[in-house]
Amino acid sequence: MSTRRNRSFSPDRKPMDPLVELWILRLLVPLGAHRAFVGDSLFRDEQIARLIGLGEWMDTAGREFDPPAVRSQLRRMHQAIETRRHGIEAPATLGLNIAKLQSLVGLSDTDCRILEFVVMLHGDRMLDEACDWLGPVTTSATSGVLAVLLDRPEEEVRASLTPHGFLARTGLVTVDRFGAMLLRSKFDLLSPKFADTLTSTQGDAVELLRGMVAMGSPPQLDLKDYGYIEKSLAVLQPYLKGCIADRLAGVNVLLHGQPGTGKSQLAKVLAREFQCELLEIASEDPDGDPISGDRRLRAYRLTQTFFASRERALVLFDEVEDVFNPPEDSVSLSKTPVRASKAWINRTLEGNVVPAIWVTNSIDGIDPAYIRRFDMVIEVPVPPRKKRETMLQEVCGKLLSASDAARIAESESLAPAVLTRAAKVVGRIRAQVGGEGAAGALELLIDSTLTAQGHKSIRATKSDLLPEIYDPAFIHADADLAQVAAGLAREKSGRLCLYGPPGTGKSAYGRWLAETMGVPMMVRRASELLSKYAGDSEKNIARAFRIAEKEGALLLIDEVDSFLQDRRGAHAGWEVTLVNEMLTAMESFPGVLIASTNLMDGLDPAALRRFDLKVKFDFLRPDQSCELFRRYCAKLDLDPAPEGVLDRLSRLRALTPGDFAAVLRQARFRPIATAAAMLAALESECLVKRVGRPAIGFHS
Repeated sequence: MSTRRNRSFSPDRKPMDPLVELWILRLLVPLGAHRAFVGDSLFRDEQIARLIGLGEWMDTAGREFDPPAVRSQLRRMHQAIETRRHGIEAPATLGLNIAKLQSLVGLSDTDCRILEFVVMLHGDRMLDEACDWLGPVTTSATSGVLAVLLDRPEEEVRASLTPHGFLARTGLVTVDRFGAMLLRSKFDLLSPKFADTLTSTQGDAVELLRGMVAMGSPPQLDLKDYGYIEKSLAVLQPYLKGCIADRLAGVNVLLHGQPGTGKSQLAKVLAREFQCELLEIASEDPDGDPISGDRRLRAYRLTQTFFASRERALVLFDEVEDVFNPPEDSVSLSKTPVRASKAWINRTLEGNVVPAIWVTNSIDGIDPAYIRRFDMVIEVPVPPRKKRETMLQEVCGKLLSASDAARIAESESLAPAVLTRAAKVVGRIRAQVGGEGAAGALELLIDSTLTAQGHKSIRATKSDLLPEIYDPAFIHADADLAQVAAGLAREKSGRLCLYGPPGTGKSAYGRWLAETMGVPMMVRRASELLSKYAGDSEKNIARAFRIAEKEGALLLIDEVDSFLQDRRGAHAGWEVTLVNEMLTAMESFPGVLIASTNLMDGLDPAALRRFDLKVKFDFLRPDQSCELFRRYCAKLDLDPAPEGVLDRLSRLRALTPGDFAAVLRQARFRPIATAAAMLAALESECLVKRVGRPAIGFHS
């Protein structure tokens, strides 16, 4: 018989631990592993044979290997060690730590012996190899094997190993119940580092959970930094404070919002406000490798047990996406009851002793059955524009001008973490790049991060600013726009549909109106809201209205005809649901909504009825064209236009404010030296339009 793992004996190897020797002899004799260990002419593992006292069968020259005699000697060795088994104990550090766990969480004696064995099985190579001699072990046979090895009643061992036993419920030791396998593979510990910690470190509960749980670091923010969610905090603070004081069980709060909005910082701020220990469930091990959601849940469950007696404590469970919505390639469900059923997680959310704050970047995909079990679900959004501008001034006041800060603050995706990280980088290089260079570098870093996250570029916000020359008097509309603006400023609510040819000033009027009312403006275009994925367009629409309401912003939806097509002509179900979502959002929106479209025909009649006012924007009247022309001549330092030029201008029937803005942009790279040259440029703009032209094709 050949040896599977035969190794040369190292004379300087430490003697075998007495407890490991006891277990190996129990494996060999009562459990019958000698059949695999003792071959016809040699031992399966000569190193272990020497360590347990069988070296004479290999060292005596000329002595014939005698398997029956070897088995008889093994039986005598087993009887001898059993007579002194009561004096054999686990290594000192491991024994002290398990005794500490027993007093801390109430482990039974059988639980302690099983944990002791599994820790040493994972940490001692000799014991691991010896257990392999049993071959694959079924789940039903596991209890019997441990009963013999640990000298415990099999009924007690079986009870300790059930999914409802204390070891499994806390995640200390779990059993893989799918199929037969080698003994070490049947048992899984809380973490790969847990065995090392128990055998090498003496410390408190946090130290024993090192690599899985850590004491929270101090916050870098204050409650005043979260004034924009004061309504939610006004409920959350007294609730958490009372629950902590009364030691109420089953207290869970879910914070969600895009990355960098300060969710984890808020948990730390609350812990400081309530003078609580904050226990953070780690997402990385000490080597920087990610910890699976499965193991993190087990660490959370054990934390709840370890710290149940603490008077003032909070648990922070960050990045819970892989817990409630695990990736398909996550760890096998068989390793733990955590993933075996939703009931386990539901019980976890209902029975925790220490209040917990759970943090996620997105609640999409989280089962509603989980969400409804949280006492509070709070969104921590990107701060509103005014708060973003204040943050920019506080963090980057010396790097940015007031106008640049105001412009960058227009970005609705500018999370605090993006800003502070960019400011930290630029602060390090400011002396090398200079003042203007620092401002440019700051904007570059912020913009790069936002676009990498899939958000709109800061540069795109420039297109949402008013034209250099703007006056509502240059809009040809069928309503008194100044009067409309005064009414909306007074009521703070209204739904307007602005329709007409491109360039007539519909979007610009919305921007001017927002400035007049003193509110931010939020622009959403069809390209930003429509998605190829089912249901995403409806979510985008609902989110746009929700953000506008929170920010107190005027919401301008451009190309609204993309959302409000007549449902009677719909060819697909999603077309109907899209219109329905838009109508529902419009009705419930308490602020000012402006919808603009170039195509009024074909809009859903129900949508048209929901607009308080429908205003037609048309091409400029001759008097408006002439006055706007004079303004632009002055802007470009041109001589006043002669009468002949104005006469030709007044005959342009398709002229819009947008044409003037386009010509002004052209002047940056194609100089316009005279009023006549400006007129020629405007005429060119009108020529490319299809106003009044017959459509291409055959006509009856």
